[in-house]
Amino acid sequence: MAEQHALYINGEWVNTDASVTNINPSDTREVIGEYAQATPELVDSALDAAVRAVSEWGQSPLETRYQVLMAIGNELIERSAELGELLAREEGKARAEGVGEVFRSGQFFHYFAAEVHRQIDDRADSVRPGIEIETRREPVGVVAIISPWNFPMATAVWKIAPALAFGNAVIFKPANLVPASAWALTEIIARQNLPKGTFNLVMGSGGAVGDQIIHSDRIDAVSFTGSLPVGKQVAAATAANLVKCQLEMGSKNALIVAADADLDVAVNAAFMGAYSGTGQKCTASSRLIVEDSVHDAFVDKLRAKLESVKVGHALEEGVDMGPVASQVQLDENLAWIDRGVEEGAKLLCGGEALERSAPGYYMAPALFVDSDNSMAINREELFAPIACVIRAKDYEHALQILNDTNFGLTAGIVTQSLATATDFKKRAVAGCVMINLPTAGTDYHVPFGGRKDSSFGPREQGQYAREFYTTVKTTYLQA
Repeated sequence: MAEQHALYINGEWVNTDASVTNINPSDTREVIGEYAQATPELVDSALDAAVRAVSEWGQSPLETRYQVLMAIGNELIERSAELGELLAREEGKARAEGVGEVFRSGQFFHYFAAEVHRQIDDRADSVRPGIEIETRREPVGVVAIISPWNFPMATAVWKIAPALAFGNAVIFKPANLVPASAWALTEIIARQNLPKGTFNLVMGSGGAVGDQIIHSDRIDAVSFTGSLPVGKQVAAATAANLVKCQLEMGSKNALIVAADADLDVAVNAAFMGAYSGTGQKCTASSRLIVEDSVHDAFVDKLRAKLESVKVGHALEEGVDMGPVASQVQLDENLAWIDRGVEEGAKLLCGGEALERSAPGYYMAPALFVDSDNSMAINREELFAPIACVIRAKDYEHALQILNDTNFGLTAGIVTQSLATATDFKKRAVAGCVMINLPTAGTDYHVPFGGRKDSSFGPREQGQYAREFYTTVKTTYLQA
């Protein structure tokens, strides 16, 4: 058995009797490593350590925090090729996407290092004479971070970086399917000048480790990205202890192709939005709503694009799409293909499991046509390289279909009309709106989040992150 990758608790690496085996989805014969699983006692130790660390790190000099975050960001960027390959091996996304994710993660740390120096308080005169008032932001305290498997580095980092920047202590529980990227990130953080207990890595299942964390009365905030059902469990658990929570959950994003769209732009936006990252993105546009007058031409072009896609090992040169992340995910994807056909949609291309030279979880990108917005394949998040085309009579009909969902994370349109684009920006019920761009792809310096069942709590990223990772204190002073 390979050497176990340990937990990181109170500034120490801690091995356990139990571990999970991390398998490469591009070649299931390859074991990436063994990763320790936290016991309830070790989770308690991590929580205790974080509570002790809050006051020291929270009152640390701004320059100290700045230097720590810059150093982490620098190393992530310098090692992006190495760590991006590791990420691609464990998650299955193509090497270039893995490298890009690690590089972007370094940029997140750089951005929040700069935010450390922008922590400027406010003052005001009182309505009572002789009294001055100041408001300041202080660390919220112990922050639990629960991240998903589809972006094993970036999603974790856009939570960890602001948590540390604003002086909090962190309990980090990554998805058990992809522990290698989380461990590599922790190894970098562990070499920085942090008080013991400021950052803790507790790997394990959501049902055990995650559940223990969210029910703890020693945490002050939970930032979670995952499914809607689990997000609701997090909300209920944190509410019981009056703990702050931030939830990024499901989505059912749509891209409208307007009658005046440049079809080459539309096909690129649809492909990158629906199929990049093997469709395993919360921002993926799995609904393609196409106006009737350009429907057939758009479908022909997109079908041709999909039939040219090279699916293969994530590290193989020239591969457009790697495998899906696990056997469980592949089985779910194939079940959705069967469900779509049963519902009456026409499977135009793809949707079958593929065999390659190495055993892996490969699937041909699928495209449904003749689908209806009432079908389950257009109501529920698929997390798969599957997109469904819905024919719309005109723009108004397309917009109605787009907004007819319980989710509201991203929404997009391809149009050459400024008037249509302006109207769409106002009327699309989503947290992020894209015009002539894929629905997948966001920047790190601006807020990210959705509406309806997609998100709950303060926005992530950019300056909006301070709303979640800090608390406000008002001081009255009479000289």
